[in-house]
Amino acid sequence: METTLAKTPEKRQVVFLAILFLLWEAGSEAIRYSMPEETESGYLVAHLAKDLGFRVGELATRRARIHHRGNKELLQLDVETGNLLLKEKPDREALCGATEPCVLHFQIILENPVQFFQTELQLTDINDHSPEFPDTEMLLKIQESAQPGTVFLLKAAQDPDIGSNAVQNYTVSPNLHFHVVTLSRSDGRKYPELVLDRALDREEQPELTLILTALDGGAPPKSGTTTVRIEVMDINDNAPEFVQALYVVEVPENSPLNALVVTVSARDLDAGIHGNVAYSLFQDRGGSQPFVIDEITGEIRLKGALDFEATSYYNMEIVATDSGGLSGKCTVAIQVLDVNDNAPKLTISSLTSSIPENAPEAVVAVFSVSDPDSGDNGRMVCSIQNELPFLLKPTFENYYTLAAEGPLDRENREEYNITIIVSDLGTPRLTTQHTMTVQVVDINDNAPAFTKTSYTMFVHENNSPALHIGTISATDSDSGSNAHITYSLLPPHDLQLSFASLVSINVDNGQLFALRAMDYEALKAFEFHVGATDGGSPALSSQALVRVVVLDDNDNAPFILYPMQNASAPCTELLPRAAEPGYLVTKVVAVDSDSGQNAWLSFQLLKATEPGLFSVWAHNGEVRTTRLLSERDAPKHRLLLLVKDNGEPPRSASVTLHVLLVDGFSQPYLPLPEVQQVSSQDEDSLTLYLVIALASVSSLFLLSVLLFVGVRLCRRVRAASLGACSVPEGHFPGHLVDVSGMGTLSQSYQYEVCLSGDSGTTDFKFLNHYSQ
Repeated sequence: METTLAKTPEKRQVVFLAILFLLWEAGSEAIRYSMPEETESGYLVAHLAKDLGFRVGELATRRARIHHRGNKELLQLDVETGNLLLKEKPDREALCGATEPCVLHFQIILENPVQFFQTELQLTDINDHSPEFPDTEMLLKIQESAQPGTVFLLKAAQDPDIGSNAVQNYTVSPNLHFHVVTLSRSDGRKYPELVLDRALDREEQPELTLILTALDGGAPPKSGTTTVRIEVMDINDNAPEFVQALYVVEVPENSPLNALVVTVSARDLDAGIHGNVAYSLFQDRGGSQPFVIDEITGEIRLKGALDFEATSYYNMEIVATDSGGLSGKCTVAIQVLDVNDNAPKLTISSLTSSIPENAPEAVVAVFSVSDPDSGDNGRMVCSIQNELPFLLKPTFENYYTLAAEGPLDRENREEYNITIIVSDLGTPRLTTQHTMTVQVVDINDNAPAFTKTSYTMFVHENNSPALHIGTISATDSDSGSNAHITYSLLPPHDLQLSFASLVSINVDNGQLFALRAMDYEALKAFEFHVGATDGGSPALSSQALVRVVVLDDNDNAPFILYPMQNASAPCTELLPRAAEPGYLVTKVVAVDSDSGQNAWLSFQLLKATEPGLFSVWAHNGEVRTTRLLSERDAPKHRLLLLVKDNGEPPRSASVTLHVLLVDGFSQPYLPLPEVQQVSSQDEDSLTLYLVIALASVSSLFLLSVLLFVGVRLCRRVRAASLGACSVPEGHFPGHLVDVSGMGTLSQSYQYEVCLSGDSGTTDFKFLNHYSQ
């Protein structure tokens, strides 16, 4: 029987041709052992580990075992000592019958790694059976006219032993008429023939009784006996003769019972009762044949089921006997034709239910296939599903390994149902299937992956501590602990910056929390990296960028830069009486630390000594006259201005302005209409006020220059620091400084301070705006 593994377009198949089997047999020698049959169990057959070239204990390490190829499990292997022991007492006749030599084949299989060794055990015959005749008595009818030297056929004794232990000689009890001759058939088996030495006389002795003894060649020899009863008949001088000496017949093994096999025919030239022929089965090789013959017609029919795998050939002798006792014989050779009545058999020797992913060519199973049929009926084709990443590889004889074609990916598929299909090439084809489930074990080969490479989160300033500001998320395509993700804040590259006091992260779900209240004016935005680490070994991780943008709230009221509110003396503006309508008296300068519309400022005149004389521009804070001055106007005016932002709710600040009407800036003494007769002490006071005003203007100019220089320096270092830059100490608090250029004012502003002494307009210009 040979196995062919073929790969068709529909299936991936492994063809194991007979020529490959013969080449393997020619290139590998089997280890052979010999022992007599009937040896007691526990007998030490051989030291197998030494014969295979392994160390003691190596067979256990490599998981060695015996496969008996359908034979009884006669042997057992002690893998610890390497000894091959007899498991039970063997009977050569039961195992091999008449086959000589009696060789039992078995394999030694090592699983780690896979290796095979062919081993043979030859059982030698001992003389444990005595010859046995099929009948206890044989009847011979012999004509009294038989001449000396006439030969009469006798049934041979059966001895299951073989060789010299089989039947070697026949003897007959002492008598005056006959002796026995021992002859050999073509197959070497002995059979007896009775030879007439002296003519018979029915009237003198009508019946004789002889004892036929069969002796084997054992030491000591064993024997068997039967009785030969001879009836002396009247003269019948013609024996039956068959038409053919040999009948050759082919019978399919699936033939039904009582099917006609062949019809034999014999003729007898005698007439009357001496010409009647009766047919019978004379001798069968096995002692029991599945055939029966009609003694009248000579039809041989099937009385039992045929099995090609058990017996493929029958050789029978048919005897035709007439009524006078004369007989003739012929041989019927019956060849049993094999039909495909046996499905292939698949035997799993080693099976692994789970294999790790990424393991190259991992072995899933080791199995063997067999089919007792012959020819194409016994040729087999092994295959699996074509779409699976597995291969069938022939090893030797009918053994195969099922292995992964390459590394597997559990994330792509975590379970495979593999069906091994074994089909023979008979007609019709018979198929055997075996399905196994293989689990792909996960290893940590996938790092966590964030849903985004960067996250942007917004939080309003002045938030409550522990406020949830957002959630980051990562996934891991692995399973189990390899997919358990832990989140963390990664340390910044700049060791001077630490966001541990600003935000925290939930290590289990990636939720981010603000630890303290944010201040937009101090920190408008910041970035940090978060990491996601799985629970595998070794652990894999990935990171993402998180940008937190602080949103501005209207939490700062406008701050008046000019006129300064912390001066010890009130600010007094001088207004010439000759001023035209629209004359710029002064400009209120204010800032708001907030941004956007929270920093949009509007100016409003709330209260004035002389309503209608002054107006304030709502967007730039310029205070201008609305009409010409007259003598009736009061020389001193008090204005209350409101500066309000555009936030929700709006915040505001107020400032008070004092305006003094004068005839010209060159007058050292500016009398008021209602106090023209003031004393020289009042004139000195007015001069002091003017000096103080000029000093204030000079100080304001100096502070503006310093502010401009500070803003420039802060812009240069803004990339290296997110904190507010410091400015020289003065009347302005540090928290009002816009360090990013994106604060209260939408542009960067500077102001110049100067006095214009033009006698024509006598305008007073203060902090006029210009853009860089």
